[in-house]
Amino acid sequence: MRAILALEDGRTFEGESFGAAGTTTGEICFNTSMTGYQEVITDPSYRGQIVAMTYPEIGNYGVNDLDGESAQPHIRGFVIGELCAAPSNWRATMLLADYFSNHGVLGIEDIDTRALTKHLRSRGAMRSCLSTELGSAEAVEVARQSPSMEGMDYVKEVSTPDSYLWSAESREWTIPNVCSGQQGHYLPLCDVRHRIVAFDFGIKYNILRRLRQAGFEVELLNARTSASEVLRRSPDGIFLSNGPGDPAALGYIHEEMRQLIGKKPIFGICLGNQILGHAFGGKTFKLKFGHRGGNQPVKDLRSGKISITSQNHGFAVDPESLPANVEVTHVNLNDGTVEGIRHKEHPVFSVQYHPEASPGPNDAAYFFREFAEMIDSVK
Repeated sequence: MRAILALEDGRTFEGESFGAAGTTTGEICFNTSMTGYQEVITDPSYRGQIVAMTYPEIGNYGVNDLDGESAQPHIRGFVIGELCAAPSNWRATMLLADYFSNHGVLGIEDIDTRALTKHLRSRGAMRSCLSTELGSAEAVEVARQSPSMEGMDYVKEVSTPDSYLWSAESREWTIPNVCSGQQGHYLPLCDVRHRIVAFDFGIKYNILRRLRQAGFEVELLNARTSASEVLRRSPDGIFLSNGPGDPAALGYIHEEMRQLIGKKPIFGICLGNQILGHAFGGKTFKLKFGHRGGNQPVKDLRSGKISITSQNHGFAVDPESLPANVEVTHVNLNDGTVEGIRHKEHPVFSVQYHPEASPGPNDAAYFFREFAEMIDSVK
């Protein structure tokens, strides 16, 4: 079945559909990761977006039951160059096309993703429509009438409705080393050292796994949990997760965070970083086309060290808006935007990228250890 991708500026791309049929809208953005399409598809941070993958062939290792970052897909649509019809991986349990059909996700292949990406880099991320039903002119108009990402609160759609203690499988998966006598595909977990709460703004499973691997017992909280309720639990620390939408639209969360600064050690990532920026009194702004992929270079201004990081965000903290008692600790080497901030007086820090790297490199995994050390220093 033929399908069309239409952008609000009038540009259209025709291709072949896979997965579900119908019409969907969302902000079109691109991801430069070479692997990890299942993690991208199930990342709640992509809520409200149609994602284009720049890597030419997608689906070559299928879909499995272990690599999802949530219980379901969150993307509105998926745009790729070529769909692999015969995946080859012993862990695969399903074809990507079948997975999309089961979950009602529209996909389109045979698209010139290089031309699309160059267009988005030039014009910026924009509203779009993906359809198997509409003609070009009608699809463009549907895109233009769809909601903008600016001002959107998607956190309320993805946050856990009820608090719960994370108890799912969290051991690190590895290839067994027969020579050392290792049994099975998992490494043993360390003992729990700290008990923390994590605000679920759209948290990824692998973040929770990494926190447990670092010795944290984690209780997940709904995004609307009050500061007083958090303090009543008396956790050792507070974690602010990644999530979708416009951070400026989350005023109800900013206010609760202000009341927690200085009360407990806080570590935030991605949307959590932007929320802390607002809680400190700063502002955020929309990036032209965002940072999405596993190849973003970030410099630590304190040490001079450069890490290659995994990122997924379309907004950034405005450094000029931050108060004097907050310092910028990390910057993106591609465009100079803020990638990390830290309070000078209280045990609070955050980074804009994903240190759990799923998908992506593991250069920034040390932040989980830094969070534990911060809690130890306060104790």
